[in-house]
Amino acid sequence: MIRGHALHLRARVRTQQELVFSPEHAPQGWVISHRRPLILDPLSESKYRVEAIRRLVAAGVQSACWLPLIIPKRTLGTLCIGSLARNALKPEDMEFLTKVANQVAMALENAFSYREIQQLKDKLAAEKSYLEKEIEAEYSAEEIVGESPALLHPLEQAQTVAGTKTTVLILGETGTGKELIARRIHYLSSRREQSFIKLNCAAIPAGLLESELFGHEKGAFTGAVSSKIGHLELAHKGTLFLDEIGDIPLEIQPKLLRLLQEHEFERLGSNRTQKVDVRVIAATNRDLKTMVAQGEFRRDLYYRISVFPIVGPALRERREDIPMLVRYFVQKFSRLMNRNIQVIPDETMNALCQWHWPGNVRELENLMERAVILSPSLTLNVPLAELEWKDESRSPLLLEDAEREHILRVLRETKGVVGGLDGAAARLGLRRTTLHFKMKKLGITRDDL
Repeated sequence: MIRGHALHLRARVRTQQELVFSPEHAPQGWVISHRRPLILDPLSESKYRVEAIRRLVAAGVQSACWLPLIIPKRTLGTLCIGSLARNALKPEDMEFLTKVANQVAMALENAFSYREIQQLKDKLAAEKSYLEKEIEAEYSAEEIVGESPALLHPLEQAQTVAGTKTTVLILGETGTGKELIARRIHYLSSRREQSFIKLNCAAIPAGLLESELFGHEKGAFTGAVSSKIGHLELAHKGTLFLDEIGDIPLEIQPKLLRLLQEHEFERLGSNRTQKVDVRVIAATNRDLKTMVAQGEFRRDLYYRISVFPIVGPALRERREDIPMLVRYFVQKFSRLMNRNIQVIPDETMNALCQWHWPGNVRELENLMERAVILSPSLTLNVPLAELEWKDESRSPLLLEDAEREHILRVLRETKGVVGGLDGAAARLGLRRTTLHFKMKKLGITRDDL
């Protein structure tokens, strides 16, 4: 459909601001398809009978000319000029009018481009805001809990490197808080007012990772129905955190190396090079040196990202922080679940401090969340039975003693009742038969209650 807009009207010409009509019934359709000017003189004798032409004839317009508004890739529309006199528009006037139409077409194209750029900027701002709010809701740089020397050392390193533009590699086991250290670096840097964008390289299929990182153009691959901004562009002027960088496929690693060295990239499906100002912080729990030796990770990329390595300590290396972490998580989940837990038994805390925590802080956090769920009273009931000693070099006696005391205390609270909704098994999060088995294994009898 063609939409006609009147930009300038004589007082005697009365028409609407916009008229809609089919191109095959209007001179505009012929001009757009042939990309040539068209003069109708006299207008009243033309074959076109659309409402706009009838109104012009009724208003006394004798002659009119339509010129195509052409840009290199397409025809935007037409420019119509009319006169109340016959023979007002002659073929020799077409050269001048065509130049006018070309200038109008250029102005319209610039206006459309500006509008498109503004829409993309608005979309980019909205996506950045969404990602920032999403991350802010889940994490905070102040959530690094602990005062042990093993923790303070990497935090001091983070403060030292924060004021530079250096790429940082954070190493450590799963659950040690590598992302919190990365966020701390960002908040202590001059980029703190800009975006902190996270991309988990292990959570995205290899076929989609390049698109998520660099973005893609419309039609770049099957299903790419529109262009997409990548995490890299979202992090412009800010910080890009590449979590689990050891999982980046080999075919993408050269593009990442180019980004780190040249600060430029290309969207998937595009040959236009874009510059970007972004600081990269990477993290992994894998042994990158071994991966380099085995040909699974590029040597030059490894040296580029490991300019300033920081090692996050395992929880077993900072046991003095465990009581503080336990109280922090208990308060956090009690507030979320509207619980009022005031007592953490000494035997429970001792057992938690002795456990070697293969899952580190994340394992402790998950256990405390479950413990708060299982604690309807003022006392925290931790399901210590879930902790298993996997290292045979460690003695299980401390844990067994703590578990025995814990079960005995719950049994005393329930006056020896094992089953039922408020029995010891329910409070401990165990089946009744499982609790009987544990009581037998730990030598708990009625005489002990």
